[in-house]
Amino acid sequence: MDNGNGLITIEFRDLTKEDKPLLDSFYRSGYYENSHFNFTNLYMWRKPYKIKLAVEDEVLYMTSEWDGRLMALQPIGAAEKMPGAVTKFIAYFKEAGRPLYFSGIEHSFAEVLRSYGDAEFDIQPDRDNFDYLYSSESLIKLAGRKYHSKKNHLNAFRKMYPQAEYLPITEEIITLCKLELNGWYKQRLQNEPDDPFIGYEREAIIEVLNNFRDFDIKGGAIRLDGRIVAFTFGEQLNADTAVIHVEKADPEVRGAYPAINQGFVEHEWSHMTYINREEDMGLEGLRKAKESYKPVKLVEKFYATLKEK
Repeated sequence: MDNGNGLITIEFRDLTKEDKPLLDSFYRSGYYENSHFNFTNLYMWRKPYKIKLAVEDEVLYMTSEWDGRLMALQPIGAAEKMPGAVTKFIAYFKEAGRPLYFSGIEHSFAEVLRSYGDAEFDIQPDRDNFDYLYSSESLIKLAGRKYHSKKNHLNAFRKMYPQAEYLPITEEIITLCKLELNGWYKQRLQNEPDDPFIGYEREAIIEVLNNFRDFDIKGGAIRLDGRIVAFTFGEQLNADTAVIHVEKADPEVRGAYPAINQGFVEHEWSHMTYINREEDMGLEGLRKAKESYKPVKLVEKFYATLKEK
């Protein structure tokens, strides 16, 4: 679309469930490590983050908004089209009267911005959103001294609950997962009544469970005495990595988290080299938990702001 000044800007629309094949085709066209670069993750959070998309000249453009701040996501397409994509984003944000801010970009696109000839960007690492990458073999075997405490928790779970069983998520299991999820979130709301994220997260998980087959993802659950005490789901992210979107467990059942973590990777992702367990969002407790599983790598992400002339 021409804005009248000779610049071509972008016409965005809301992300819908029918966009899955479109996004799959873009994200599978290259090797992307960012856990957000897949349809499921973006669709889950499309409402609170107001995610929109456009496809123009074989490039996928996306924006999000949080707390009044409009953000550009990394455009996806052929490398030779990226400088033009930057130009389009500059024009779009200028027309909207908003400062251009890129969020969650990978190394490759940060380099595009650094070498962009018509403008300068301030590019900074976003540590709170680095993804944690683990060896799938290590998560399955939990071998060696560094996994001693994890193995102890898992062994304690198996000893205390020999009747517990790992099950792949099916329609029957989905119903039981939703029942338990509602109970867990009810307890969380009592403890943290002013946290809006709790409601957003619950709605996002329920929506995925309601569309599980359509999203073509895998899931696993731990059933103990007729009830689900832990469940998780994820999907293949790239050629050698699976991403875990959600992992929930009853905190009152000792070892439920290690059990679902280990069981899901063993049953569904042993053929993958790596497991991406997403970011810690700067939360101290979550960072400590993710570091305790000994990541082999942190997938760096960056934010970038267009410098004013």
